[in-house]
Amino acid sequence: MSTPHEPPCAPGAITDECVVLDAAATLPTRYGTFMSYVFRVADGGAEHVALVMGDVGNGEPVLTRLHSECLTGDVLGSYRCDCGEQLDLALRYIAAEGRGALLYLRGHEGRGIGLSNKIRAYALQEQGLDTVEANLELGLPDDAREYDSAAAILRILKVSSVRLMSNNPKKFDTLAKHGIPVCERVALAIPVREENERYIRTKQVKFGHYFEENE
Repeated sequence: MSTPHEPPCAPGAITDECVVLDAAATLPTRYGTFMSYVFRVADGGAEHVALVMGDVGNGEPVLTRLHSECLTGDVLGSYRCDCGEQLDLALRYIAAEGRGALLYLRGHEGRGIGLSNKIRAYALQEQGLDTVEANLELGLPDDAREYDSAAAILRILKVSSVRLMSNNPKKFDTLAKHGIPVCERVALAIPVREENERYIRTKQVKFGHYFEENE
């Protein structure tokens, strides 16, 4: 069994210009026991959660996932996206290694447009638009998410480099900009279904996401 990660500082301390650590406690889950940290974005109020297993501050690259909140996929098991399956697989990978960090980024619902607007976008997709076209039709950005606060959280956790579980090149670029090198990309291959095929292909074509499919 891995040793729980030690809290990097006392909750309530302003630990970075971007985020404040508000709370910390152990969290037993079906994947194993993590240290859970709640960070509040200093200028926006969003609360992000970091789940940490093992010693991530020893200088070795850390298996890491930056996961955008998705109620429909993560909680309800929606097949419109691959979010819930990516979350499950990432936590399984971390548990298998006994060491890693998953940042659950709240306020990222629907690529940052919120739950109501995401459901409105779903209705437009049912009329033939893809995910990007639907957001733009609503007068919203195609992707309003930011990852600067995620980089700040990794710095606080003393993560110096990562093996990133992601298909999104924007995450790699943001971490590099903040001096956290990505030593390896760990693919999360999720089955393509009839319900999510257009969603996944749109991410690949319009956002440049890397793509692997289970055979």
